Amino acid sequence: MLTITDPAQKKILALLESQGRQGSALRVAITGRGPGGFQYDLRFVGGAERGPQDLVVDAEGFQVFIDAQSAPNLKGATLDFVEGINQSGFKIDNPNSIWTDPRAKAVQQVIDTRINPGVAMHGGYVTLLDVKGDVAYIALGGGCQGCGMADVTLKQGIEVMIREAVPEIRQIMDTTDHAGGTNPFYQPSKGGQSPFA
Repeated sequence: MLTITDPAQKKILALLESQGRQGSALRVAITGRGPGGFQYDLRFVGGAERGPQDLVVDAEGFQVFIDAQSAPNLKGATLDFVEGINQSGFKIDNPNSIWTDPRAKAVQQVIDTRINPGVAMHGGYVTLLDVKGDVAYIALGGGCQGCGMADVTLKQGIEVMIREAVPEIRQIMDTTDHAGGTNPFYQPSKGGQSPFA
């Protein structure tokens, strides 16, 4: 299951002690998928918060609770703590693919290799949330969330690239809350310049 490295174990024990939470457990859960893979939630919880379906890992000094839905996608993963100039904090190395459905894998590959490099030039990114039937559900983030050109980018770039590469996908649904972005000026555009134009 999930392996806890020595540096991670020492850091967790130090945090439990400094916060006066000895006897608490660490809950590790997968909360979604993002541009870099799975998104995780790590938090300290009391022993009473252990769910009946939780997998329990003994980490020598504390327990780790993993919910039944997250457990299969954490098999073989490693929780580490790194300290360096460029990176500091907990890091999960996970060998599991974020998608098991072949269509979702294909859409994710298009997003990773073609779409995100294009929108990154404008400070944006696209996240695949799910694939159900012939519909891919995506969200736009960063500079794409709330951008006035989001509709053009979606219709002339993202949809075209996904449909060309994965013909089984017939519809792409943008679930983004464009009014909540850092550039909340979204209005469907009648023209303009997309990163893919």
